[in-house]
Amino acid sequence: MAPTPPELALDRRAVALWRLQRLIRLVVVSVPFAVMAGAGVAFGLGPAAGFAVGAGLVSFSLLMLIAWPPLEYQYFRYAVREHDLLVQHGVIFRRWSSIPLNRIQHVDTRQGPLERALGLARLLVYTASGVSADGSIPALSVSVAEGLRDELSRRGGDDGV
Repeated sequence: MAPTPPELALDRRAVALWRLQRLIRLVVVSVPFAVMAGAGVAFGLGPAAGFAVGAGLVSFSLLMLIAWPPLEYQYFRYAVREHDLLVQHGVIFRRWSSIPLNRIQHVDTRQGPLERALGLARLLVYTASGVSADGSIPALSVSVAEGLRDELSRRGGDDGV
């Protein structure tokens, strides 16, 4: 029996990427929503209650921006084993996905503007089961993502059966 390969972690810049993404979401979505929710509550219950609701929503978003990305990073692991790709993620609810290598149809690497700025890429693994990616590994260095893409493409392959 072959030894179990070590679990691999994401690039450490994943935390910065996720914080930047959450900061953008905070500015574009959370703050306007908090203002509208606070105004709605203030209309019904008074300005103090409206301010408390708005401040609470923004505070929660800030907490998620600061504290959640390191936890996501800590609990995301993947391993390329002899017959499958194993991906683990989730902070509160853990999910393990096993993607058989012989079912992989194609593997992509993708970069958004923030990923490109940080020198990161995400790996998307597709099988015959659908049109969306069956597995995703975010925040890999570009060289690791490309190497993993090439390895999985070489080792994978649906035989059409």
